[in-house]
Formats: sequence, C-alpha cells, structure tokens
Amino acid sequence: MIYKFRVILDAEEDIFRDIEIEAENTVEELHNAIIQAFGFEGSEMASFYLSDEEWNQGEEISLFDMSEGGSDVRLMNETSLDSILDENNTKLIYIYDFLTMWTFFVELAEIAEKEEGRIYPNLLFAHGQLPDAPPEKEFEGETLKNDLEEGFDLDDYDDFDFDENWN
Repeated sequence: MIYKFRVILDAEEDIFRDIEIEAENTVEELHNAIIQAFGFEGSEMASFYLSDEEWNQGEEISLFDMSEGGSDVRLMNETSLDSILDENNTKLIYIYDFLTMWTFFVELAEIAEKEEGRIYPNLLFAHGQLPDAPPEKEFEGETLKNDLEEGFDLDDYDDFDFDENWN
C-alpha cells in the first residue's frame, strides 16, 4: 500500500508538499522525504507527534533518543508508518529544528495501490516557496514577556498566590 501525504507548513501563506511513500516504510523515511521536499539540509533534530482530529499534540516519535537511560521513547527508525496511521488516524505534527521550530501539519490524504515502475518515496506536488526563516509563533512564554512590557512588576508579590519566603 502507498500512503499519500499532504505536508503543510504552519504559516499564513499556502506552502505544502504532496508526498507518497510505502506504508511499510519507517517514520524516519518520511522525515527524510519531507526534508528533501522542502530543501532542508537534514542536519537538525526533528520529531513527529501523533495528533487527533483537532491537531492536538500527542505522543512523540523522535529522530534520536536524547533521554538519559532506559526510557520508552519511540524512535523514527523503529516505527513503521502503517503501525501509527490508518484511515481513522491520519494526522501528525512534524517539528524540524528545535531552535527555529519549523512546524508542519502532516495529513494522510489517501491510501492507494503501489504503481509498478514508480520509485518511492515520491514528491507528487510542490506549492509555495519555503521562507528564509520559520513563521513567528507566540508561545506560552511570550505571555510573560508581554506582561513585563505592559508594566507587570515581578517584585510585587501580592499578586502571586505563594509565600515569597517559602524556604
């Protein structure tokens, strides 16, 4: 079986790639197809995250095990696509380069029969150009930065719900 994916950059502009790959291939092979399709060097850390229909981030599937000793981290090279995706579970979130946080929505659009003579993975379609830098995102930590800019006083402990001399 062949999985056909649409990989969409999380940006205001429409920037996406359609990729087809064998269902038995590993998640690492999908990772390699994505970095080639978008023109990345491939030298940065990356992870996929299982996702539900609302794009909520779930379990991580990592390129490398960065934990300290015997954790249960799922690895890309040990996880086949057909073990995590099917017609009912179609969405992944892909993060490339944890310093710049290139974020992509990966959706299984179709499951098809393998075509004789075609080499997989295969880039079916490319739309839009990757910007020089990833789109700006406001993370939860940005809220504190915004509060400080609006005159929030970190030395005023009366607004906090804890004892400043707790230790």
